[in-house]
Amino acid sequence: MFDYFKSIIDQDRCAVVICNLDHRIIYMNPAAVINYEKYGGEALVGQNLLNCHNEKSCERIRQVVDWFSQSSDNNIIYTSHDAKRNKDIYMVALRDKEGQLIGYYEKHEYRNPETMKMYDM
Repeated sequence: MFDYFKSIIDQDRCAVVICNLDHRIIYMNPAAVINYEKYGGEALVGQNLLNCHNEKSCERIRQVVDWFSQSSDNNIIYTSHDAKRNKDIYMVALRDKEGQLIGYYEKHEYRNPETMKMYDM
């Protein structure tokens, strides 16, 4: 089953960065590796996410993780819009089968209309 979930994340064209509760980057999908290449790309895996942000951003990340931990209903939060790339950025809680918080991920979603033709095989 793991291979199916990994494939879903790996095929996503948007950057996905997965962190544990110690803010360690435990996985980056291929789109994230490319997106963060100038900051180290795949070498960021194992690094602390907070080292990649300024103090204000670090405080916001800590606040969101604290909010996630307050209730199993607190699972997604909109964090910013990148006007230059026309994308929204979210933080999403990761929970185990009992609903306990085990980590979080950063998800980018582009607002641009799709340019691919429908069913263009």
